[in-house]
Amino acid sequence: MTENDPADLLPNDRVKQAALDGDVTQLHRGNRYGEPGDTFEIDGVAFELTDVTERTLGDMTDADARREGSPSLDAYKERMVHAHGGSFEWDDDADVVRHRFERVE
Repeated sequence: MTENDPADLLPNDRVKQAALDGDVTQLHRGNRYGEPGDTFEIDGVAFELTDVTERTLGDMTDADARREGSPSLDAYKERMVHAHGGSFEWDDDADVVRHRFERVE
């Protein structure tokens, strides 16, 4: 088990706050930022990675989008385009890594 820097996994303060609020419980990223059992801390609150799985963008579902703080997969796709300044193009075959995490009480 390793303690990770939350800035590696959580890209900005909005996402960190959403994780603290329980609105974000997973993130898909282009790279692997830990292994199951690894931990990270935000403002004194500990979280543990519970699942780290290689997938493609095409594997994502509405449930995944909700776990990432979006109401639907379509809304998530729009958010990704906006977050990347319009340089992001959704490709169902693109490789991503899903990082699921939960608060450690």
